[in-house]
Amino acid sequence: MTVELSSEVRDALLLEADQAHPRECCGILLGGTEAIDGLVSARNVHSLPETHFEIDPQALVDNHRTARSGGPQVVGYYHSHPNGLAEPSATDRASAAHDGSIWAIIARGKVSLWRDGDDGFAPLPYRIRER
Repeated sequence: MTVELSSEVRDALLLEADQAHPRECCGILLGGTEAIDGLVSARNVHSLPETHFEIDPQALVDNHRTARSGGPQVVGYYHSHPNGLAEPSATDRASAAHDGSIWAIIARGKVSLWRDGDDGFAPLPYRIRER
């Protein structure tokens, strides 16, 4: 399955990663089963934000509650790898929930998407939907 990623979301991900450097940015992806239409930036509350991320738990609770009330659906999460590759790290693989969520990873001016499935991360092809 190919997912549509809005150009606005792609641009926001790249900008946020650039602005957070040398720390990891992180947040929540919003959309549907075949499209990512929005994002919610969240504080990285990890004690080592230069090499790890932890999405502010309150942001997670608030956005899942909004989704259950008919608001934008949470389809996944994103974070950056300031000094790495746009692919899941060993830490990402160890902490993944294997729940089918989409992960966007931003590194060196590139955004990659991954599906966190039962067998771990699989690359998720996407196309950009222009404004």
